Amino acid sequence: MSQPIPWTLEELMAVTIAREVRDGETVGVGAVSPIPAAGCMLAEQLYAPHITLIILDSDEYYPFPAGSSELHFLAQRGELDLFFLSGIQIDRRGNFNLHVIGDYNKPTVRMAGAYGSAMLYYMAHRVILFRDQHTKRVFVEKVDFVTGAGVTPKSVYREGGPALVVTPKAVFGWDKTAGEWTLDKVQPGSSVEDVRANTGFLLPISPTVHKNPLPTEEELRVLRTVVKEKMARSYPEFVQEKMLNT
Repeated sequence: MSQPIPWTLEELMAVTIAREVRDGETVGVGAVSPIPAAGCMLAEQLYAPHITLIILDSDEYYPFPAGSSELHFLAQRGELDLFFLSGIQIDRRGNFNLHVIGDYNKPTVRMAGAYGSAMLYYMAHRVILFRDQHTKRVFVEKVDFVTGAGVTPKSVYREGGPALVVTPKAVFGWDKTAGEWTLDKVQPGSSVEDVRANTGFLLPISPTVHKNPLPTEEELRVLRTVVKEKMARSYPEFVQEKMLNT
């Protein structure tokens, strides 16, 4: 009989994100982004105690008036170090799509779009993209609609841009010179072959590609106690369904 997986895929992604947060950063997380929220709270507890963490619609982590656009103003002033974005599609050139699947005028699927996401992709010093699925439907050669562009002309002012993609299978790094993703890390339970087989574009392999270290007992303990208690206030369903008990 096979042994049960000792963590959920969402917990694995949160741990991966926590390790990427740098101490002293000003970090922003969207209102419906529980995975990076958990990762940033974990980073605050273990790795980056001096971050300024801002989570939209959080009573504890949103220091501005409810419903305000202060996070966006912060980014426009060049004061946001790290932000997290996702997309229904992400392509080789770092573009992401949160608008439509298919032709824009006659789409197969029309989504809600993204308030401020394109601007934040340009103005945050680093952006980590994330998806809880890693399939060829998500990682495509070219998105059907560009909500946010990974590569922009030199004439376009841009504070930062794409840094990483975190999924349950892998961590992609951004090759700024080539303007494309590379495979930097393989998640536990996956392989280079598995990642490539589930990515819809030719994915270069970093010369230093390696296995992402397993979540440690301490990371999981803090995630399932202190972080879980904090998360339950804003994301009760996520906590119940995606986070295990100690």
